[in-house]
Amino acid sequence: MLPRTRTDRAVVALALLTALLMAFPGIVPNSPGRLGSLLESFRPWPGAVIPLLALVALLRRSVGAPVVLLVPTGVWLLLYGAALTTPDPHAVPETGYAVVQHNVGDDNTDPAGTARLLADSGVDLVGLQEITPELLPVFSATLDPEYPHHVVSGTLVLWSRHPLDEVRNIHVRPAALGPEWTRGMLRARARTPDGDLAVYVAHLPSVRVGPTGFTTDLRDEAARAAGEALATEPLERVVLLGDLNGTVDDRGLSPVTDRMDSTGGPLRFSWPEPFPVARIDHVMTRGLEIERLLVMPATGSDHLPVHAHLVPPPGG
Repeated sequence: MLPRTRTDRAVVALALLTALLMAFPGIVPNSPGRLGSLLESFRPWPGAVIPLLALVALLRRSVGAPVVLLVPTGVWLLLYGAALTTPDPHAVPETGYAVVQHNVGDDNTDPAGTARLLADSGVDLVGLQEITPELLPVFSATLDPEYPHHVVSGTLVLWSRHPLDEVRNIHVRPAALGPEWTRGMLRARARTPDGDLAVYVAHLPSVRVGPTGFTTDLRDEAARAAGEALATEPLERVVLLGDLNGTVDDRGLSPVTDRMDSTGGPLRFSWPEPFPVARIDHVMTRGLEIERLLVMPATGSDHLPVHAHLVPPPGG
């Protein structure tokens, strides 16, 4: 039955628009104001209007509108339904690698507790951002006994159970930023019993939402440089641990995501704590598959740690 009133027609129109934007966010142009990237950064959240529209339809005793609401509901479940299941955080993998990515926050309120949580995770690799010179000794005191190998570049640190070599800093600093910018990207080779891994730790420039829209120029420039480095990486197995200040759906990060095979899927939000709305902290791989990805408990940072289990692809 067709909607009979103006309110019913509005509910139907909003329901169909919601479904369209969730399914095809790329139809929204990035000019002006990077609106396309902004929508992609919060891609699951348009689905939050579905219960509101359902309530309006119920109060209006609409006949046709509730049926149409099945469309955005189906789209949301198709995109994100599988991610609603929570992996067992206590499952111990028998093969592969376990890794943690965490922006510890340069104003961390509990650095010692954060370091202990990371050390107790039992993973092979720990990639961290915003480790200031003041924080480095605190984290080293706890992590070094469990992870005897580590490399530092600016405020980026990689701790590893396995030897690290071929370490280098990857130049991703945007032209508009000076040498005081201590983020960036480092690369190291991890010599594991199952073969070598190229491990990248990255922290791209921040983005802002303001009167002119979504400001991503600096981040996008750094992402292009990071993508070029990943494209020329000679090792078959590549792991990227990074606060990229964007989600996997954001087209501004496509120079990076297009170079990787596995990005961990949707949801599992990591920022901002205590009510995360997006996952801007990432584990991405090439030549390995992300079998399981979960968000760890809160630390003294405004980011949540991201834990992932990586396995070789079938036949790999």
